[in-house]
Amino acid sequence: MRLSRRQFLKRAAATAFIGGSAALGYSVGFEPHWVEFPLVPMPIRNLPNDLEGKTLMQISDIHIGRRVSADYLIEAFQQAADVQPDFVAYTGDFVSFDDRSYEDVAKIMPHGPRGKLATVAALGNHDYGHRWEQVEVADTIANILEDQGIRVLLNEVETYSGLKIGGIEDFWSPRFNPIQVTSQIDKKDAAVVLCHNPDGVDAVGWGDYQGWILAGHTHGGQVKPPFLPAPILPVRNYRYSAGEIDLFDGRTLYVNRGLGHLFRLRFNVRPEVTLFQLTRQQT
Repeated sequence: MRLSRRQFLKRAAATAFIGGSAALGYSVGFEPHWVEFPLVPMPIRNLPNDLEGKTLMQISDIHIGRRVSADYLIEAFQQAADVQPDFVAYTGDFVSFDDRSYEDVAKIMPHGPRGKLATVAALGNHDYGHRWEQVEVADTIANILEDQGIRVLLNEVETYSGLKIGGIEDFWSPRFNPIQVTSQIDKKDAAVVLCHNPDGVDAVGWGDYQGWILAGHTHGGQVKPPFLPAPILPVRNYRYSAGEIDLFDGRTLYVNRGLGHLFRLRFNVRPEVTLFQLTRQQT
């Protein structure tokens, strides 16, 4: 049967509406809670032999608050804990800050996975309260996490089983100071640095640090058209969208897509819990 032009347009409009509704339903109702667990090799210079093959889990951008389901976070945490990682590194934005944040962190983060050897964290911009400048908010969140056994590194470095882990305060915060961290890491040290905002890698203060930097912040843009870059990213350097990025100076950046969201909408950018496998870098 031949369709008239009017009939064709009606059917095309109906098909587009159905397709658009399905895509929206997927992007709002399914993908924001469809967590991916990629396995990424992490070669580290002078890694102690005892750490060969150990695992380091990165979790970022949890955004505890009214916009992210607590049940979803707890279920994702349970799935992550089942992996039984050796190290767990949280790379900031524990909250979307509001008047309930302290109480919510105290309730939800005990469910977060812990590493067999260490559990560490750096903070993100949302952990510094309004306009990212309330250091008292950051300190309170850090204290709550510390009480739960998560070592929050505020421009500090700790050593665990021969691996140095440094945590830099957020790039947009008043206390961003990478040199305070990198000055504590020697070229010969096996080390990993946590830096929530990937734009921080372009700031001065990294000295001669060569190694991995774990970041988050971007959420991968949350929406990414197929075969095209994400149209909206909260960074100056759009190269720092998601995944592993060679900085061509001995440093390797990894940008985690985040577990939570600011708005419940993801398309082609699944939430992520990254599992790194430590290996000794061949020189």
